[in-house]
Formats: sequence, structure tokens, C-alpha cells
Amino acid sequence: MENKMFCYQCQETAGCTGCTQFGVCGKTPDLSRMQDLLVYVTKGLSAVTTALRAQGEEISANVNHYITINLFSTITNANFDDEVFYKRVFETLALKNGLLNKVADTSKLPEAALWTATTRDELDQKSSTVGVLTTENEDVRSLRELIVYGLKGLAAYMKHANELSYDNADVSAFMQKALAATLDDTLSVNDLIALTLETGKTGVDGMALLDAANTGTYGNPEITKVNIGVGNRPGILISGHDLKDLEQLLEQTEGTGVDVYTHSEMLPAHYYPSFKKYSHFVGNYGNAWWKQKEEFESFNGPILMTTNCVVPPAASYKNRLFTTGATGITGCVHIERDENGHKDFSQIIELAKTCEAPKEIEKGEIIGGFAHNQVLALADKVVDAVKSGAIRKFFVMAGCDGRQKARNYYTDFAKALPQDTVILTAGCAKYKYNKLELGDIGGIPRVLDAGQCNDSYSLALIALKLKEVFELQDINELPIAFNIAWYEQKAVIVLLSLLYLGVKNIHLGPTLPAFLSPNVAKVLVENFGIAGIGTVEDDIKLFLE
Repeated sequence: MENKMFCYQCQETAGCTGCTQFGVCGKTPDLSRMQDLLVYVTKGLSAVTTALRAQGEEISANVNHYITINLFSTITNANFDDEVFYKRVFETLALKNGLLNKVADTSKLPEAALWTATTRDELDQKSSTVGVLTTENEDVRSLRELIVYGLKGLAAYMKHANELSYDNADVSAFMQKALAATLDDTLSVNDLIALTLETGKTGVDGMALLDAANTGTYGNPEITKVNIGVGNRPGILISGHDLKDLEQLLEQTEGTGVDVYTHSEMLPAHYYPSFKKYSHFVGNYGNAWWKQKEEFESFNGPILMTTNCVVPPAASYKNRLFTTGATGITGCVHIERDENGHKDFSQIIELAKTCEAPKEIEKGEIIGGFAHNQVLALADKVVDAVKSGAIRKFFVMAGCDGRQKARNYYTDFAKALPQDTVILTAGCAKYKYNKLELGDIGGIPRVLDAGQCNDSYSLALIALKLKEVFELQDINELPIAFNIAWYEQKAVIVLLSLLYLGVKNIHLGPTLPAFLSPNVAKVLVENFGIAGIGTVEDDIKLFLE
């Protein structure tokens, strides 16, 4: 059957080889091709900005941020609105053409930097010629995509930091240099491997920037019990990752009689001191992103999607789903920011007032807030527990959740871990076990939730601090094992960052990425000990040897 599209950037890609007829995520072939074209012209723009930097020209923050948004909008489950991508391709071409005139020697620029178009038909025709499979050598293709997917994940983190007025021009310059490099046919496999590790290094810088932005703006996360029940007032459900959007929503809903609930990756917002002053910020509703169709239905009120992890909605609640930032759904209202960064959520608030209170789907509390500052404050207690043998091993189980039944492995794994082990987690993978009664070790909970997927940086800092405390030469000598679930591109940049930090023997599941060619996978296995998952029993035995 002839391919209508080709995409293998997420873990759930069809047959673990690639979606060729329709995206498992809900992406249509037309949308897939337009996202391919947006990436292509963004690479072309990046080649121009990289050439200009080599001439000593300065690139504006607006251009850097535009490239960041372009990448972010093509992440899995971020934007399903075809019109957005036509618009952004035209805008990117105009931006690139304006800068192209400043390049002293355009003869060395790649075709993507020189191509332009003025009609949608031209875009449609070009979009069929610039996809993943246009790189014929599978190893080069694999490494190029590994780099691009890492950059997409990094773009997500940079976008959140930029929203809080934190920036790093060096990170943006590297992202653009690396994008341009994926167009360079003279680069060898070894060149691309080196660039992949450099992407991981820059990923650490990007996550550090976002950590500084979040904690500098909202305070260091604190150990917090979060309500998972509901109240009797109307509510607004906010999902995604963008804390600035949450802040504005809380400000605008104060005193309106409308409560605000978090969903999925927005759960860790409850850990930040700045948000605790809002009495109408009442709790978390539901679970990971993939259950949203049933949970958004039962919530009854409007939902605001601030970032990726949106699933194309059912008709029954589509009129209650709003998007903002890099997200989009055809037919759903999109909330834009004004020139001062303000977003007007009054339409959502007025709708909420007409809705019933959320239907209760569970009761109780879950505990979190174990980011690096909080864990390091408990360092003496943790070290004593390790030295006494009360804690035998830490298991980093960060990453993503997803629909596949194979992911129940992570619930079973958490249940089967011995009582003298502790789980360090971040990201929505935690929903596989954060509501289990796993107990504690001398007052230290056996599940320590550091926060969102980007807070995997916290887990790395904790590991590095423990390495220092135990006076070890190698991070891999620590009693820490990495058993990570992945789904989309933010997990890719986390993985590359961990590899750059020297972490070895990471297990990835429920499947290894489809975009890893056999030879590239072999390099990762031989040099870094990357492995897949097996059975719960076999893996626990292996980790505890």
C-alpha cells in the first residue's frame, strides 16, 4: 500500500515502524505533510541565521522564539489545526527571505534556505518531497531524526522558559546550528553522533534554564498533598505544562465562584508556593493525557490545553475545549496572547459558570514536590538511610505514560519492587503508580515525584549530589537504576541529556524508538548500555544484582 504519510517520532507509531496511512495520534496525512514542510522551512531559516551569526550578525530574540514555536508545534499531540501550519510556513518563508538578503554568500546555503513559495498549491506539492524518508541512508536518517526530535523536546522547554522572560541565546544558536546541520550531506555518521551528544549537552542547559525560570518565578517546590476529589462549584480544568497560563487563569478566576483543577502534567503546579495562595485552586482531576476523552467528559466544565498532550476531542465536549500557545484543534477556540503577554480567559470563565460541578471519579490525596531543592534538604536523612541499608536502591522511573497495555509493566514493576527501594519520578509516567499504597522508609515516601517531564533535570541534580556526597568518581557507581518509559520528543531530549551526563545502562520501554536504525541502536547499546525492558521479574533481578 502506498504511503500517504510517514511519521515515527512517537512510541506508539504503527507497528513500531511508522504511521503510513493515518497517525495513531490522530494526525491526518495532510497535516503530517504540512508539519514535515514546517520543519523543512524552519531548517532553511536556521541555515540562514547560522550563516548570519558566522558573519558576526546578531539574531533577534523574536526570530529565535519563532523557530522555537515552530518546532514545539510539531511535537506529538500538540497541534491538529491544518490552517496553523499553512500560516506558519508562509510566515517562516517571509522571515527567512527577509534575512536572506543579509547573507554575504548564498552559494553555500542548502536548498531549504533558498526555496520559497507564494501559494498553498506550491506548499502542498513541496510537502510531499521533504519528509523523513527523503534521507535514503537509514543510519544518517536515524541520527538526523534523533537530533531533530531532541531539538523538538528542547524547544518545548525553551518555550516555557521564554514565557517567564528567561532566555539563553546560546541554546537558541545551537538549536539552529544543529537544525541546519541535518541538511548537510557532507556530515558523516560519526559527525552526527557527536552532534547528538552535543544536543544532550545543550538539553541540560535548556532544562536548567526552565528550572531557574519556574523556581525563580514561583518558588522551589515543596512537599505537598494534593486533593484528587472534587468540590461542589463549577470548575475549569487546565492541562499541559505552561505555568504562566495557569497563573493568569488563577488570577482571572479569583472571586468568580469558579474553581480550578489541574490535569495530567499540570499536577506539579500544586507544589509551587506561589500557587498555594489561591483558595479556589482545589486539586487534580484525573490521570495521564491518554485518558482525557473519558475524563474531560465527566469533568463537565471547560478545559484549557496549554501545551502538547491533547487528544482530538469527542464531539460531546469539543465546544468546551480551548487551546492556547503551541496547541490547536480545528474548530476549538484558540486563546492568543496580546503584545504584553496577557491572555484573556473571560470566555472560558463565563462558560464555566453555566456548567455543572465536576463529576467525582476518585477521592483522596497524592503527595509530591520532591524536586532537587526539597530532596537535597533531606539529603542527610536520605544518605543515612542508604548507609544503614534501609534504602537499598533508587529507581528512576521518569518519562511518559501512554495507551498501550504493555505500559502496565510499570505499574507491576512498582508493585513488585522490594520494600527497601525508592522510586524517583517525573513526567506523566507517574500515573502508573503514584496512587498505589507503597508506604515509606523511615518517613521517606517510596515514590518521590519531582514534577513535570522537564523536572527530570531535578532527578539528574539529585544523582549528581549523591555522587558528590558519597565521594564517587562515576555517577554509575550510585545505587540508582534507570527504567524509563518514553512516548514523545521531550523524552528524547531527557534521554540525550542523561547520556551527556554519563548515565549508562538506561532501560527504555515499552519499546525502543522506531527511529533508531539497527546500527545506531548498536552504538547506543555498546557505548551507553541502552536496553529495552523484559519481564518484571527478570528486570528486577537484573537491576538488583
